[in-house]
Amino acid sequence: MAKKPVKYSVVDAFTDSAFKGNPAAVCLLEEDRDDQWMQALAAEFNLSETCYLTRLNGSDHSPSLTSTPRFSLRWFTPVVEVVLCGHATLAAAYTLFMSGLIDSDVIEFSTLSGILTAKKVVDHVKAANGSHLKNGEAQDNYFIELNFPADPSSEFNSAEVSFISNALGGAPVVEIMRTVAGRLLVVLPSGKTVADLLPQLDAIEKCPGTGVIVTGVAPPESGFDFISRFFCPKFGINEDPVCGSAHCGLAPYWCKKLGKCDVVAYQASPRGGTLNIHLDEKNQRVLLRGKAVTVMEGTVLV
Repeated sequence: MAKKPVKYSVVDAFTDSAFKGNPAAVCLLEEDRDDQWMQALAAEFNLSETCYLTRLNGSDHSPSLTSTPRFSLRWFTPVVEVVLCGHATLAAAYTLFMSGLIDSDVIEFSTLSGILTAKKVVDHVKAANGSHLKNGEAQDNYFIELNFPADPSSEFNSAEVSFISNALGGAPVVEIMRTVAGRLLVVLPSGKTVADLLPQLDAIEKCPGTGVIVTGVAPPESGFDFISRFFCPKFGINEDPVCGSAHCGLAPYWCKKLGKCDVVAYQASPRGGTLNIHLDEKNQRVLLRGKAVTVMEGTVLV
């Protein structure tokens, strides 16, 4: 029997303007598809992430039926399935909120990282000023807030500091941490150093860990608390334009350094993106707030 066509959207996440932030393909599945097909389609899209949504019937998938819509959510890079992805979760939530398929300001996602929630949070600035938006801008007066697990880090004692510095184009390294998820968190003297570095991707791929987060304090006049970039060639992503899950590691580090639990972050990739972050230290959760824009819609025919 022929499979049903699959509707998809390409959504730019952690931005309020098209062609910025981090693009993700969001596919809404009405029937089961096998892992090989999901991975092949992710390779076809060739974006940092392609995600797959399947609506869950509460009585079939959980002992208690709640009024909150729940979807299965899986994330694939062009080469591998991953256990957590922030920007594709934001893109998935935005797609559902805009689709009319749900009548709720909160969505639950069943994922490899457990149950994650996304909810609408009012953007008081835009709500107060009214909405006068052009094509390619976010079509709403709200942020989407993701509730994600924190990824704390500890000092990384490595004899490879020189190698890591060279992999980052010779950038001076202040300290190196390693997150629980296995990513290196490399602190540089300033946000400008982070933005200006020239990565040696072949060398980064040989660094310890699953990826390299590079970060530095933002200039006082920038309006941001810290700046970062994220390189993950081992997962088929040379530089991730804006990585929500990387900020699950950055938030605990910078909130401790800066002595506050609310921070604003900028990821200084060529596309760039902004995240508003709250660290719930007691419960070890990171709340990531961002916006999104749909730039493309279509149908997968195979």
